[in-house]
Amino acid sequence: MISNPPRERLVFDQGWRFALGHAFDPAQDFQLDSSHFSFLAKAGYGDGAASPKFDDRAWRVVDLPHDWCVELPFDQYASHSHGYKAIGRKFPANSVGWYRKSFEIAASELGRRISLEFDGVHRDSKVWINGFYLGNEPSGYTSFSYDISDYLNYGGQNVVVVRADATTEEGWFYEGAGIYRHVWLCKTAPLHVARYGTFVTSEVHETSATITIQTTIVNQSQQPVEFSLRETINAPDATPVVQAQSPIYQLAAGQSAEFTHQHQLNNPQLWDLTSPHLYQLTTTVQLGDDVVDSYETSFGVRSIRFDPDQGFFLNGRSVKLVGSNQHQDHAGVGTALPDSLQTYRIQRLQEFNHNAIRTSHNPPTPEFLDACDRLGMLVLNENRLMGSNPEHLRHVEQLIKRDRNHPSVILWSLGNEEWAIEGTIIGARIASTMQRFARQFDHTRLFTIACSGGWDKGIGTVTDVVGYNYIWHGDIDAHHAKFPWQAGVGTEESNTYGTRGIYQTDASRGHLAASPSGDGYADTEFSWQFYAQRPFLAGLFFWTGFDYRGEPTPFEWPAVASQFGFFDLCGFPKDIAYYTKAWWGQKPVLHLGYHWDWPNDLGQVKSFPIYSNCQEVELWLNGVSLGRRAMPKNGHQQWEVAYQPGELLARGYNDGVEVISASLRTSQAASQIQLVLDYGQLKQVGDLAVVTLQVCDEQGQIVPTANHLLDLQLTGSAKILGVGNGDPSSHESDQYHQRYLISPIQITGEQTAADLSAGLELARGAVAQSWQPAFWHHNDDQQANSQPYIVFNGSFELPNYSEASSIRLFSKSIAHDYSVYINGQLIASEIALAQGDQVFELSHDLVRPGQNSYLVTGRWIKKANPWTFPNREPGVVQVIEPAAPWQRRAFNGLAQVIVQHTGGTEPISLSANNPELSSASLTF
Repeated sequence: MISNPPRERLVFDQGWRFALGHAFDPAQDFQLDSSHFSFLAKAGYGDGAASPKFDDRAWRVVDLPHDWCVELPFDQYASHSHGYKAIGRKFPANSVGWYRKSFEIAASELGRRISLEFDGVHRDSKVWINGFYLGNEPSGYTSFSYDISDYLNYGGQNVVVVRADATTEEGWFYEGAGIYRHVWLCKTAPLHVARYGTFVTSEVHETSATITIQTTIVNQSQQPVEFSLRETINAPDATPVVQAQSPIYQLAAGQSAEFTHQHQLNNPQLWDLTSPHLYQLTTTVQLGDDVVDSYETSFGVRSIRFDPDQGFFLNGRSVKLVGSNQHQDHAGVGTALPDSLQTYRIQRLQEFNHNAIRTSHNPPTPEFLDACDRLGMLVLNENRLMGSNPEHLRHVEQLIKRDRNHPSVILWSLGNEEWAIEGTIIGARIASTMQRFARQFDHTRLFTIACSGGWDKGIGTVTDVVGYNYIWHGDIDAHHAKFPWQAGVGTEESNTYGTRGIYQTDASRGHLAASPSGDGYADTEFSWQFYAQRPFLAGLFFWTGFDYRGEPTPFEWPAVASQFGFFDLCGFPKDIAYYTKAWWGQKPVLHLGYHWDWPNDLGQVKSFPIYSNCQEVELWLNGVSLGRRAMPKNGHQQWEVAYQPGELLARGYNDGVEVISASLRTSQAASQIQLVLDYGQLKQVGDLAVVTLQVCDEQGQIVPTANHLLDLQLTGSAKILGVGNGDPSSHESDQYHQRYLISPIQITGEQTAADLSAGLELARGAVAQSWQPAFWHHNDDQQANSQPYIVFNGSFELPNYSEASSIRLFSKSIAHDYSVYINGQLIASEIALAQGDQVFELSHDLVRPGQNSYLVTGRWIKKANPWTFPNREPGVVQVIEPAAPWQRRAFNGLAQVIVQHTGGTEPISLSANNPELSSASLTF
């Protein structure tokens, strides 16, 4: 019998150690590649922090996903594109991050294939296991894995190390830094389904569907095998609808092969926008009577088609793609989004009638696609960088194999706005090669490339579906007439951009008032009307769904985030979001795109839009009708009203009957805080809650100009992941963590002594002497016999620190029975070699900012053999500055807190306070 489960895929996110390294200085990068033999010279020679023996006790403990960039300060000399975070070429001390994790592998696991799978590390990652270098993944967006079976200590401890270098920008937008996606520990038998080893396609008929399953099996044993496959398909309600056993197959040792089977489903439940039914395939590999692998694949049964004259069809029904582009960061957490936050963002888009997302400009995390599958959101899945060389094609292959079973994915994008090649014959060649290469991994979907003009030459002439970026870049109608065989989609289109809740531009603060209609350059209404009038266009993706860090167009510093979104960084809707909610849906919508708090503008005329899909809208001010107007299709009404405090009331009519109303009221003075659970719940470990902080008046109305600073307290079995408010120029911290400062101890000299008392005199400084260079003797046995005692002279330098900080010494043995002195004071005496790794709390009276002396006395450690040396690293001193209290300023009345359950049973409560406002609390 096989005692181990046939397959395990274990979350590997908890309990990593983290510290910042350095982009080019080995001394500040934990001495990587500073040994005589580097990790590239000898197998298993990972040195510095890559060594399994490295002491990481002073490093900070983090759980994944983790984005260290979001924790960094802003700097006006940093990259504009990346939101002025202090990372990149100018900030080498902030641009490299190290992660280490120790774990055990049982002796009984020997013989299994064990691998580490990374959903994504930003960026230029290097990975070691037990000092063995595994490889490098330059892209921060490509998922990758390493088989670590041969390198493991079975029945013992193992150490995985990841070094991420975010010095070089891969995109021109905020990208974060670190292991910002999940990591998995995978265990299988030698005979198993390959990674991404199933491809399930469906051909939909009138009352049935043909399901084709291609399965790749790998035999990593040393013997040929005979095996069979059992395929079970469960319906969305978990009822088995297919159970099939294959014949006996043969596979040679070290080989892999693909096996194809077909099954019929009667009356299948189709995956669709409002009914995203998912089937579950279980592929079982049987070796004789033993089940050696069980592989799960979620898939949907649906048909898709892009027609050059009629657009996009889902399950035979014409569907206009109405969506937006999306980068992958969010307020509070940067790019390290918990899975539930993906759901929150997708549902927010769906609430405003978006049905499609383009993953600009990179492959998304797999959990994002899982959420789109569950929720019925269509996806244009995009590759990061164009190229026809093996490296770039490898990324395309990884993307498609990983994501091709997701029913939400309807189209592949092989690249975006490659200005140097998009209108050239070279671009056409590269695009053709990529498209031809990609088609061997997925014949069921078409391919596009987003092009910013020049559509009738170069790349735009060869793709299955032409990707139009911005209608003002060319003549789409002329291109369609010239290339009638080619379907088309608006991969990127101008949205009316601006700052949520801002109606008067203030360039000094980076706040932009949105214009409801413009010249087409940044005009949602103009863009949608163009696409709505052309059936041959499959639809469009506005730029963007959410604001994102970086690209703070049209401003520079102090603005740090974009303002292109329908929603701000928190997901709070801007007025323009109600335009799409009105015209992309069926339910009545009515929204006044303004606020009614203008105490200094009495009698001045205010111009504002009303967004609605009602036939007519009537506006009232303080009970007096200002008239009823017809609402133009796919348009809005612009009203001019002389300001008087009170109530603006709008009523929407269809066929003369009122169907909806909306109002704006002049608010009173801010007097209270309200906490609203916007999304989620906190019932078990990992659960997420998104809480909106509202600054309100006595009547409970949000004060739209309130910007109070709110102090936050959380109690119970939970933690705050991050805070935000949607202000594109806010320089507040999104996260508040303890600050770890690590100072290595430098040993610079040594002296030998014949007896212990002489060594102690040296340590106490009672005997003047000239120090020999440290470790100059190379632990010579003959000298060790005549002068067995040794004193090491060293120092460490501490930065300035607060009275509230804690200071610790993490010592390591560099001598037998060693004693430690700091600034002449004895810290510990005669520590045995076997107990050499110690931790000592250091008082503020003992150490000081700046230089501190460090001396060690003890007996020499003899070499175990002529070619190795005992430890020469004495340890480090750690300073931990306590985290500042959590707080966030409201922006135009709103702020956001993201809370996560940490396990345990203590009641969870969040409170918010401001001395000028009534406090509020929320119990989960």
